[in-house]
Amino acid sequence: MKLFLQDHLSVIVLYLLTFICFPIAMQVLDGFDNHYGYFVFLATVLLVLVLYVRYVRRKKMYAHIAKNNLQVIYRPLAPYEKAYAQQLQSIQNILLVQEEQHKQFSQEQQVLISHSVHQMKTPLSVIQLLIQSNQGKDMSLLVEWQKVKTQCDKLNFSLNQLLTYSRSTNLLADLKIEPIQLKRVVQEVINELKDYFIEAELFPKCTIQDDVLLYSDRKWLKVVIYQLLSNAVKYGERHSVVNIHFEDGHLQIKNNGDTIPENEMARIFDLYYTGSKGRIKGESTGIGLYLVKRILTTLDHPFQLQSANNATTITIDFSNSIKKAI
Repeated sequence: MKLFLQDHLSVIVLYLLTFICFPIAMQVLDGFDNHYGYFVFLATVLLVLVLYVRYVRRKKMYAHIAKNNLQVIYRPLAPYEKAYAQQLQSIQNILLVQEEQHKQFSQEQQVLISHSVHQMKTPLSVIQLLIQSNQGKDMSLLVEWQKVKTQCDKLNFSLNQLLTYSRSTNLLADLKIEPIQLKRVVQEVINELKDYFIEAELFPKCTIQDDVLLYSDRKWLKVVIYQLLSNAVKYGERHSVVNIHFEDGHLQIKNNGDTIPENEMARIFDLYYTGSKGRIKGESTGIGLYLVKRILTTLDHPFQLQSANNATTITIDFSNSIKKAI
């Protein structure tokens, strides 16, 4: 009520002057009926003056509301502006506190994930060494050891993916743009995935020129290629070829297999979305392609996914990066 009266004080004063003070003064001086036109003129002037003063005192708030500006009004004049600015300041303080709490929680979560992954990687490395040392001793258990190795590789891949997702929240702080020989990076990833290719009976065919040089972040680009090739193996058709081709500044990774349904194409890069094929296989986490989108967007490498006629192709545009390298 107090704020309402303060905000409408000028209207109350205008009413008292126009309809009480002026008529009484005119009636006493020379009669109200003889000066009705003069009364209308004075009332109009007062109304315009009051509206102008109200506008000047509140124009900052009008500008803030019109522009959807959430910044606090600088030096508010009117009581209504001061109350508005005070409430806005309180909201901003609450948001800043919550943002700081969320930032601290995210950092603690990232440290916990990183620590847990590294703790699990140590015994996993020991298991992998035991597998390597025992595979050649007893040939009758070779197949069993190979199965254990395959499961260890899957676990190692999941741990790396989890660690990469945790670090991607602060991806910009970990970028190092440098000249990269694309073919070498792709070959490194193929060598790391050779057991997956053998198990799935797929053959990687890399047609990238040796002199292809581009500017990007080697570590994060390798994560992208690793994820795309592992998906090509996971969802590829047996006894087929995974083509890795580079031409006119575009890298294409193509595999034969079931076509991605049209209604899933718009969501395939969303976090935790596994799609119909992911539900059937039961091994999809819905993180991999989300990481691909996040990394490529940060590195400013446009990409496109196409799936038709039992073939899926993802194309990454490196044309701008190659121009910079030249």
